[in-house]
Amino acid sequence: MKRSVLSATLGLALAAGLAVLPATAASAAPAVPAAVQGYTASANSGSAHAGSTYAGSAQEAADNQAFFRAVMASAKAKQAANPWLQTITVTYDTSGAPSFTDQIANAAQIWNGSVRNVQLQQSSGTGDFSYYEGDDSRGSYASTDGHGHGYVFLDYSQNQQYDSLRVTAHETGHVLGLPDHYSGPCSELMSGGGPGPSCTNPYPDSNERSQVDDLWANGVATAK
Repeated sequence: MKRSVLSATLGLALAAGLAVLPATAASAAPAVPAAVQGYTASANSGSAHAGSTYAGSAQEAADNQAFFRAVMASAKAKQAANPWLQTITVTYDTSGAPSFTDQIANAAQIWNGSVRNVQLQQSSGTGDFSYYEGDDSRGSYASTDGHGHGYVFLDYSQNQQYDSLRVTAHETGHVLGLPDHYSGPCSELMSGGGPGPSCTNPYPDSNERSQVDDLWANGVATAK
C-alpha cells in the first residue's frame, strides 16, 4: 500500500517530522514518512483563523512548491521506467472512516468526473490509500506521496466547522498531487480553509483539473 513515499514532511508540520495519527485512529493507520498537507494552516500549526481569509505564509508557499516538485520528479522517474502505462485506477479504503462514507464517495465521484487520466475506486479490502477519522488539533490532513499512496485523516471538529464534502475532496486532491494554495479563491478547491467556513465549493477548477491530468498522463506524470 505504501510505495514510493517522499522523505520530506511539508507545511508547518516540518518540525514534527511526519504526520502521526491521533489515538482514535493510530491503531489502524501506519506511520508514513510522507508529505503532509492540511485543509487549513491550523491543521499543521494549531493556529485558528476561522471566518477570516488566510493567504498562507511564505514558508508554506515554499513548502507547497517543494511538494509539487517532488511529486513531479518521482512520477517522471516512473514514466521513464513504465512508458507503456495508460490511465490508472487508484483504489481507496474507507473502513477507517465509517462516518464519512458518503462524503468520500461523493468526493471520488467529483474527481472522477473532473479528470480523465486517473480514476478513484473504492476497494473491498486494502487500497492504494486509506481514509481515517478522529479528533486531532491539527484538523484534517493528507499524509501522501502525492501520487496515490498514503492516507487522509478527517477531523470531526473541522468537518463540522467547514463544509465536509469540500474538506474531503480537498484532501483527496493532495493524494492526486495538488499542493495547498490558501490564498486562492473559493472557486479553487486547493485554497482549502483559506476563504473561510462560508466556502462550500467541492469542485476543482479548470487549472486544478488540468494539473492532475498532467500529473497522471499515461498513468504517471509529465510536466508541461
